[in-house]
Amino acid sequence: MTSAYLVWLLFIAAYDFRQRRVPNWLVLAGALLALAALAWGMGPIQHDWAAALLGAGLGFGFLLLFYALGVMGAGDVKFAGALGLWVGLSALLPVWIIGSILASLHAVLWLILQRWPVAPRLSLVLFGRPAPASDNRSPTRARFIPYAAYLALAAAVWMVWGRQSS
Repeated sequence: MTSAYLVWLLFIAAYDFRQRRVPNWLVLAGALLALAALAWGMGPIQHDWAAALLGAGLGFGFLLLFYALGVMGAGDVKFAGALGLWVGLSALLPVWIIGSILASLHAVLWLILQRWPVAPRLSLVLFGRPAPASDNRSPTRARFIPYAAYLALAAAVWMVWGRQSS
């Protein structure tokens, strides 16, 4: 199941980097795989059902606040819930921290390139066109930061690093 987990993270990261959205079918597939891994005791990060469900609830619930504020897409929120099933409660905080640092670096680089006279084209090459927001409250707000992609990368790094340190 570790390879399925890593492939799922790769798909999430690639899709979010390229299209700035995370499709529901991909989140659902990952959540179902996580539940199967839990049922068979074959998860990449060993934890019990309680930790998985708490991780899913916390991941979804916390990021739901950011979605309500209009600064995060719904796909990021749903992905965080599915990711919580995979990593459990104890690994969720380090994954959030690593993913948020990566996303912050992306945002800073994007801002710098937007202000640099030559950078609008370079920014477009590096970051692509942002996906428009899908909620009705702010139809003109665009999503520039692929947060789910950075969470996916952080989760993969955490899994590999955690396996080597144990």
